[in-house]
Amino acid sequence: MEKRTWAHCGVETSLLGFGCMRFPTLEDGRIDEKRTECMLDEAMAAGVNYYDTAYPYHGGESERVVGKLMKKYDRASFYLATKLPVWLVNTKEDVTRYFEEQLAKLQTDYIDFYLLHALGKDGWKKVRDIGVLDVVEGFQRQGRIRHLGFSFHDDYACFEEILRYRKWDFCQIQYNYMDTEEQAGDRGYALTEELDVPLVIMEPVKGGSLAKLPEEVEQTYRALKPDASTASFALRWVGSHPNVKVVLSGMSSEEQVRDNLHTFENFEPLTDKEQTCIEEAVKTLKSRVMNGCTGCRYCMPCPFGVNIPETFKLWNTYHMYQNYGAVSWGWEGMKAEQKPEACKKCGKCEQACPQKLSIRDDLARAQADLDHPQ
Repeated sequence: MEKRTWAHCGVETSLLGFGCMRFPTLEDGRIDEKRTECMLDEAMAAGVNYYDTAYPYHGGESERVVGKLMKKYDRASFYLATKLPVWLVNTKEDVTRYFEEQLAKLQTDYIDFYLLHALGKDGWKKVRDIGVLDVVEGFQRQGRIRHLGFSFHDDYACFEEILRYRKWDFCQIQYNYMDTEEQAGDRGYALTEELDVPLVIMEPVKGGSLAKLPEEVEQTYRALKPDASTASFALRWVGSHPNVKVVLSGMSSEEQVRDNLHTFENFEPLTDKEQTCIEEAVKTLKSRVMNGCTGCRYCMPCPFGVNIPETFKLWNTYHMYQNYGAVSWGWEGMKAEQKPEACKKCGKCEQACPQKLSIRDDLARAQADLDHPQ
């Protein structure tokens, strides 16, 4: 198993980390504990030693199940990561209450890697206003938190502000070969190297979108490594960055565990030829977008409630990957009054659009495509 050393923290982690937010489930939605236990056992046996959960995963059940199933192992044989649900915290007392609840559910006296969960502008303001850091830094001095960091979802400017605020032990960002300009992105990665802050990576396969690609792209990957999965190219792209210490994969089946173990037990950084192949794949995928919406939101608010940027984001993503599964949750979860069918074709959006898109026509096309995926 490929390992990475955290020089300042004095730890060595497996490059593959087990993300505990997508465990297999039973028909009633509960975690399938029998299958999950087998998957965790297989990962442990192969040398995976980083397990990442959080307060809200699986409706609050992930921490409980992880605590129960990992109890049989020597606590010093693996690293446990979980996260403070900042959006639920309104007082310092809340920080303590949630932390104590998490320790109890995880059946442990300490957390190896504790994160302030999903920080962005609003969450970061709350952290500073309430004094969250005072509380968690106190837990760290007591040894109940070994390493303190944050996970992040916002733009680069916000990321830089947070990262420079204090000396963090680590941080966790979304990063994959399609999202190099999204959120923290390439600039965020470079900043972590500059400030010497180790990285844990989430969404390396973009929620599964990079595990199954259009056939013409997959053919180019197979030509280079016939026996390698499409997902392995995405994982290796992330793992080829030297400041990445853990690549999280939210594994939901035994097959995914085995494929990931194969990738990281015999880990090979990308060759120049493979890197070029991925760059060409990115160009191909991005050429499939249906319009040039940048998400600038100049078209918003729509007088009739249509969520124009989100609709185009889902529409473009669907066509980019030729995979309705990549957008089904977002489209089916969107309220009917926010969908294009609510458009009255007033044209206000087109007058405001700096890209001069044919928004009214595109909305109608998006509705038809997403309601009747191929």
